[in-house]
Amino acid sequence: MNVAMWRKALRVIPRVDKEEWDQLDIISKWLISTRAAVLIMTFISAAIAGILAIQQGKFHLGYWLLLTLGLILAHATNNLFNDYTDFVKGVDQDNYYRAQYGPQPLVHGLMTKRGLLTYAAVTGLLALACGAVLVAARGSLALMLLGAGAFFVLFYTWPLKYIALGEVAVLIVWGPLMIGGGYYVIAGQWDWNVVIASLPYALGVTGVIFGKHIDKYEMDKARKIHTLPVLLGEKASRYTVLGMWVLQYLSVVYLIAIGFFTPLMLLVFLALKVFWQVLPMFRQPRPAEKPARNSSSVDFPDVWPNYFVAAAFQHNRRFGLLFLLGLILDTVLRAVIL
Repeated sequence: MNVAMWRKALRVIPRVDKEEWDQLDIISKWLISTRAAVLIMTFISAAIAGILAIQQGKFHLGYWLLLTLGLILAHATNNLFNDYTDFVKGVDQDNYYRAQYGPQPLVHGLMTKRGLLTYAAVTGLLALACGAVLVAARGSLALMLLGAGAFFVLFYTWPLKYIALGEVAVLIVWGPLMIGGGYYVIAGQWDWNVVIASLPYALGVTGVIFGKHIDKYEMDKARKIHTLPVLLGEKASRYTVLGMWVLQYLSVVYLIAIGFFTPLMLLVFLALKVFWQVLPMFRQPRPAEKPARNSSSVDFPDVWPNYFVAAAFQHNRRFGLLFLLGLILDTVLRAVIL
């Protein structure tokens, strides 16, 4: 067991060569190949769904654990299929963006196609098993939610990402599907206010994928991968991300105004510190070469060619964790008052 590598793979996407890869244990290989560092975004969505269920007195620990494990495994499966599909289509060849910021298991010869598909199959079947238990407990609506989730896992990379629907898919998945649907399978009832309450965090995750697609704008354009940034243009996409961030804060204010949240949720405004740090980056085009570390606190020497996506991830992580903390405090306050 290489616990140090486990911790590293949960924080960043480690760069490893074939010799180092061959020495790793299977858990380390799974964490690296699934890009486990980004799975925290899915955990936060599941946690939000659980806390909202607690607020309504409808929390079920077993269902929440199944939901959380299933969603994380589904996200991991999608990442594996993403790498497989792009490799087979030839997208990740010739030093493409994906192969620069971390090991692409197939491009770098770390795994065979059969090996990667085995990882994806086992991971996907475990996710499906979690979903099947929840379907048995919650019925037809849970089955439809599972079907929608499976659709996005299988078809995000192609064709959705190629026809400017990838970003829309992320907004739907990390908000209404994960949080709204997650709340349903935990609590046993659908709540449109929960769906609305999912949007502040879902907008942040969508900003992350927008940032990634802006970073590889030129490469995607050359390969005729029509992501939304390719259609909108680089500058418009940068300001779209900033607009989504502003909407995150405004939507929290709205939810406080209608009484769904208490003013404790204003805690998310502490994330503005990161917002102001990375704002100058989004007001300028992406640099052609790796910049020196600057006041944004994004560790460019480690994450390049990730640039806008690294900044968006930092903002989303700070906002998401503060959103979670605010929900916890909100829940405690309601319990004390009631």
